[in-house]
Amino acid sequence: MRDPLVNPAALIRRVYGYVAYRIGDGPDAEDVTSATIERAVRYRSSYDPRKGDPSAWVVGIARACVTDHLRQRVSAAPLHDELAAEGNLEADVLRRLTVTDAVARLDDRERDLVALRYGADLSAREIGRLLEMRTNAVDVALHRTRERLRGDLAHLDEAAGTHAAALVARRPAPGTTS
Repeated sequence: MRDPLVNPAALIRRVYGYVAYRIGDGPDAEDVTSATIERAVRYRSSYDPRKGDPSAWVVGIARACVTDHLRQRVSAAPLHDELAAEGNLEADVLRRLTVTDAVARLDDRERDLVALRYGADLSAREIGRLLEMRTNAVDVALHRTRERLRGDLAHLDEAAGTHAAALVARRPAPGTTS
């Protein structure tokens, strides 16, 4: 049997990408990625190459670790509140918040599909094997999810632009005092 962890750097990048899509990047994503790799090392003998390649196997483990993490998470302040409190919202931050909000509006299945496709960079076939779906069904579900995100992003971009304009209007002009 071939060792599924023969190329750990590529697997770690893929797992981190998936986890960051699901829970956000940073220390929590690093912890969940570490837990995933630890489980993969512990259970490497259970890997069956007939069921898919190692990256899909490890991402399957990551899905379980993300679920565990989300169950343990008691509360988290929304990113909007944290950044809004600073009062310094730049265009790139607004865009990131807009995307974060749009993805947060998806249901768990849709978020998982997006994270598997774009975070873990799995193909529709690999996602299908992992989620026990036909490749066609994965493609259709991803298409519908992308369409929904496009609509939400357009709506949220509008709202974010209005919010940013209001913040700028409240700021004193350079060189003046408030």
